[in-house]
Amino acid sequence: MMDLSPEQREAGKRDFVSAANGIIHGPEGTVSRRDFIKESAAAGAVAVGGMGAFYFGYGASVANPVRVGILGTGDEGSVLLGAINPDYMEVKAIADIRPYNVHRAFHGDVYSAAALDARPGLLRRFGWKTEDEARKHVKVYGPWQQLIQNARSDGIEAVIIALPLHLHAPAAICAMRAGLHVLTEKLMGHSVHECKEMARVAAETRKHLATGHQRHYSILYDNAVDQIKRGLLGNLHYIRAQWHRGNMPGSDSWQQPLPPQVKPKDPTTDQLAKQLVSWRKQLDAARGGEIDNWRRKVAQLEAQLADKILHEKGEDGKPLAETYGYEAKRFEFPGQVYDRPAIEELIRWRLWERTGGGLMAELGSHQLDAASIFVAAAHGGEKQIPLSVVAAANRSIFGPDRESDDHVYCIIEFPAPGYDPKDPVGKRRKIGMQYASINGNGFEGYGEIAFGTEGTLILEREQDAMLLQSAARASRMTVQAAPSLDTQASGPAQTAQDSGPAANVSRGYKEQAEHWAWCIRNPSPENKPRCHPKVALGDSVIALTTNIAAQRKQRIEFKPEWFDPDHDATPEGVKPNTTRDSYTL
Repeated sequence: MMDLSPEQREAGKRDFVSAANGIIHGPEGTVSRRDFIKESAAAGAVAVGGMGAFYFGYGASVANPVRVGILGTGDEGSVLLGAINPDYMEVKAIADIRPYNVHRAFHGDVYSAAALDARPGLLRRFGWKTEDEARKHVKVYGPWQQLIQNARSDGIEAVIIALPLHLHAPAAICAMRAGLHVLTEKLMGHSVHECKEMARVAAETRKHLATGHQRHYSILYDNAVDQIKRGLLGNLHYIRAQWHRGNMPGSDSWQQPLPPQVKPKDPTTDQLAKQLVSWRKQLDAARGGEIDNWRRKVAQLEAQLADKILHEKGEDGKPLAETYGYEAKRFEFPGQVYDRPAIEELIRWRLWERTGGGLMAELGSHQLDAASIFVAAAHGGEKQIPLSVVAAANRSIFGPDRESDDHVYCIIEFPAPGYDPKDPVGKRRKIGMQYASINGNGFEGYGEIAFGTEGTLILEREQDAMLLQSAARASRMTVQAAPSLDTQASGPAQTAQDSGPAANVSRGYKEQAEHWAWCIRNPSPENKPRCHPKVALGDSVIALTTNIAAQRKQRIEFKPEWFDPDHDATPEGVKPNTTRDSYTL
């Protein structure tokens, strides 16, 4: 990101807060941001952990909470589940084929305090005392198809999808055709043609389809957009973003440990079993309140080991993971062979091309979305289609135990105000974006910097924001920092210390779910999620085209028709088709 002296950092925070107190259009007309936030807090807007309803203009609750099912309760699914506000939604069922994920859905992730804060579980979210009590309210299914097939009899109206990326389109389309509204994790789909198919079915069925790019519901980012719109940066001309992680072989958050029976030679072999022996000793030695803490940890670890059932053969003679659609595969390289059982594709789905989208889909898409928002702000709020992308990716650290690259870099050009491809001068008016996501070194973490002719806006880890006016100069410091390891795919939940417009900066998960539910309960053309299909399609086109540019090692110019849900053109050259077999239960 950017090395600043402590004095510059504090001055930047003060400038951002001062700018954030500017003029906005609140529920009662034009008010200052400072007064709006004070009045919202006084009115109880933050009593349940946020002021999204007041800030973004949707109702503070719904009279009848939307009855939802959760498809996929893994790392991100449990984060989305933990963001549910009972004033807006009631969970009626969950679906997951992994015992580990079902356990965490009910009890939360107790491996660490940060994990539990991000994934508190159904018991804490809805106040149930035991899993038995919770199961009286929440049905549990294995394959996601079963939940959709039983949705009507279970009284379910909508689903939240946090399945592996390759299942977003099948699950969303089957759900919408079953009469259900959908909120799906990002990316919208595994390919652009799938995204267009999802958008078309949403239009046909008239169901809300929202995608979880939560920066659209971040008050911090909304304030940043306001500053750009009001010209505090001058002319925006360059954006730099990064997501650096300290993942290394043997300590990779995407290479989650396998049950020890699966692959004897895997680096994670015996990791879980040895941990269980250690934690059982801790439980035996525990006293007082620590007994319950260690008992919960042991129970979660036992559930994680129970995933071994997916490697065992079912009635059809195949491992259950294969029965559920995951694939075994052999990768051959000069002098070495890597065998991947189906359960490994399931547990480590982000590492494989068939099931995941790599760094650009899982991490870069968030920041490309932020860049698109900033560029739109420079154009007065009008969304812009990017012009071109050049990208490269490489495998610098990890071996043949994956298909996804561990480093990716790209440069994307957007039109600046005044861009005119027919004018020799106007066609050079562009906003450049430089992006990098690497493993092996987490120095400076993740965030975005927007450069203007009169100021610089820095956003770090979705929690900290600084505005440096033109008189400020960044000076480099010598810093010693160890690589960091994130605990979930898109980084741990963050809490702001003292910057931004409010004491606690929400990442937007809660607000996006609330607004989606409110739109369902208040149907009208103007009430739709902020990341509706056309917006989500645009974010996907940029991320997925960047992947193609890296694979082909070529510069690609974006075509406007790729961003049109009704046009058949796609960057991968596959025509949308909503009659695929996978879209029928």
